[in-house]
Parts: sequence; C-alpha cells; structure tokens
Amino acid sequence: MIDIKFLRENPQAVKENIKKKFQDHKLPLVDEVIELDVQARKTQQEADNLRAERNKLSKQIGALMGQGKKEEAEKIKQQVNAQAKTLEELAEREKELGDKVTKIMMTIPNMIDPSVPIGKNDTENVEIQKYGDPFVPDFEIPYHTEIMEKLNGIDLDSARKVAGNGFYYLMGDIARLHSAVISYARDFMIDRGFTYCVPPFMIRSNVVTGVMSFDEMDAMMYKIEGEDLYLIGTSEHSMIGKFIDTIIPETELPKTLTSYSPCFRKEKGAHGLEERGVYRIHQFEKQEMIVVCRPEESPMWFEKLWQNTVDLFQSLDIPVRTLECCSGDLADLKVKSIDVEAWSPRQKKYFEVGSCSNLGDAQARRLKIRVNAENGKYFAHTLNNTVAAPPRMLIAFLENNLQADGSVRVPKALQPYMGGKTELK
Repeated sequence: MIDIKFLRENPQAVKENIKKKFQDHKLPLVDEVIELDVQARKTQQEADNLRAERNKLSKQIGALMGQGKKEEAEKIKQQVNAQAKTLEELAEREKELGDKVTKIMMTIPNMIDPSVPIGKNDTENVEIQKYGDPFVPDFEIPYHTEIMEKLNGIDLDSARKVAGNGFYYLMGDIARLHSAVISYARDFMIDRGFTYCVPPFMIRSNVVTGVMSFDEMDAMMYKIEGEDLYLIGTSEHSMIGKFIDTIIPETELPKTLTSYSPCFRKEKGAHGLEERGVYRIHQFEKQEMIVVCRPEESPMWFEKLWQNTVDLFQSLDIPVRTLECCSGDLADLKVKSIDVEAWSPRQKKYFEVGSCSNLGDAQARRLKIRVNAENGKYFAHTLNNTVAAPPRMLIAFLENNLQADGSVRVPKALQPYMGGKTELK
C-alpha cells in the first residue's frame, strides 16, 4: 500500500505507475482518494477543535463550581452535552471517510521499481540469464505422471475419489523423493544462515489483506466456514504475518527465515494440457524464504534470494533460467519480481518453479511492521522467494534425471536423504 502522503504530493507519478501496469480503470481512484482524504482531514480537524473546546469548557465548569456559581456552571454543562452529540457524529464521519480511503488505497498498485520492464502480461517478461546446459536426450521422455506411475509412485484415481481433481497420492520412492527435496531445501537454507520455522497453516483475514491484494485473495484463498480463518495459499503469508503490529529494534534486522508448510489454492479457471498431473494442484508443500530488512538493504537481499534458488537447482543438476517480470505481470503489492524457471527436456522449454519478490514497505504498512531506529520509527521492507515447491520441482527433477532404461538418477546431494539410493527403478 502506497503512503497516502506520497500519493497526495505525487498524484501524477501514481497515475503513471497505474498506466505502466495497464490498469487504467483505476486512474479515477487517485482523484477520488485525494478528495476523500481532504474531507477526512477536515473532519478530523473539526473533531480535534471540538475536543479542545470541550476540554476548555470542562475546566471552566470545575472553576465555576469551586466558586459556587452552580447556575453558570450548569449552562456550560448543557453546552458541553450538546457538543458531545456533534463530536460523536464527527467521529463516526471520520471513521467512515478513513475506511473509504484505506479501501481505495489498498486497491491502488504499489510503485514499481524503475528497472522493471514495461509489458502487459507474462508473455513480455524478460530473460535475464541461463544456468546449466539445457539438453534433450535421444530417447522419448514420457509425461511426468507416466514416469511416476512406472515407478508405482502416484495414484490420481484414488485421490479423485477421495478429494476430487487437483489432488494426488504420492507413493513409495516418489513420496520419499518429495520429502527428500523438502528436507534438502530446508538444510540448504539453514546452511545459508536462515532460521528454520514451521508456521501456522491458517491465518486470519487481517493478515490475508495485509499480505496480498483483494484480487489475489479471491482467486487463491480457501476460507474456513464459520471462522475468521483462511488456509494459507503460500508459505510467506503466515511468515510475514508473524511480525504483524510489531516494532522491531533496528539492531535486530535483518530477519531471515526459511519455512516449511503445506499450501492450498483454488487454482480457478481452465488450464492447458501441460498443466495436468501435479503441475497445477489445490494442495502442495513448499520450502520458502522471507526477509524483513531496512529499506536500503532490500535490493541486495532481492538479488541474494533468487540466487539461492538458482544455486539449489544447480546443485541438483537441473538447468534453470531467470526472468524479470514485466510491469503488467506484477501483483499490486510488488515492487519487483524475478521468476526462476526450470528446463523441461520433454517440452523443450522452461517452466516456472519459483518466484522472488520485493514488496518494499507495502506489506509492512498494511500490517504495521515498524522498525525502531535512533532517528525514529519507519516501515520495514519485506521480501519472499520460493526455495522449492516439490510438485513442480519433481517434474523438473524426473525429466532431467530420467535415463534411457526408465530409471531415474538421484544426484549426489539428495542421496543422503534417499537412504543412499543412487537410482530409482
């Protein structure tokens, strides 16, 4: 969420930013919120003046009563009582206007970084760099669920009977591989100095609206019926929420955490042929990383975070590339974002396996995550990045490690987590 003071002083810059995100329908909101803000501040000033007047009159009443001038004191009391009703109306009006301002401010997109390429959607994202050598073997690579089925590693039919489409049973070595990837990713991040955390898997609505836009919330989140609780759609929601309404001593920054959690998503809409199986599902597990830091340090942490994911995939011999997300592909709270994509030798192209985002102070402003420094308090910057989400990572892993005889090679880094196995047969 943008600082209302910034919007008030830079309305044209905010409008230009909206245009860069191709959300022209939101342009009128800037003038609307400025007008509402003027009314809100005027109402607040009237209320403050009235409160000051009432305090002054209350002191006069005390003085008159002390002098035995009860009749004069009574007249002033009646004046104070009349003002009470006016003050109550002003307070109600002040809250109403404040709520309207906040609601609009939460729909106006965050200011993007000047380095973000301008584009309408993900087709205009910009490739930054490739890591590893993408290859295509001289034998046919089956669809990922076929590889799993040959290893007796997946049961989609039973999952459909139990929970419907978008769920799965992982079995045997594939289930073990899934857990191995999560455990390896956990230790990989711990070795890089991050504190391991298992967070709550449900969050309250004030946390949901603090970490994401309303559009994302509607498209992603499952709500618990009859409770003010949502199942988390991704691990960082609960992790950033950990710091809600806190004042962090500046000396304790940065906060660097890596978390494990299951995630739950609606995944609305129709999807293509290549998004069957375990590519796009309602339930998956994830290892995540988040950082809460000083504003001047967030660009440095942004570079470190996505590099961690690249390094992890390279350690498992999976070629990847990084893509800079264009303006139209950025969620409203994001300042800058980079996707990590893994190579699919079957499709002969890359596909997304993780996303790294710098959200500036947008989440901190919504959640009131402040930093106490020598020169006063300020809002922290927050960042998040996927370490590994095994369902998609399993696809990349199986395709890149499949051998001609149908067996799957286990890279050296994962062998300790697979009981020393070097192959899955």
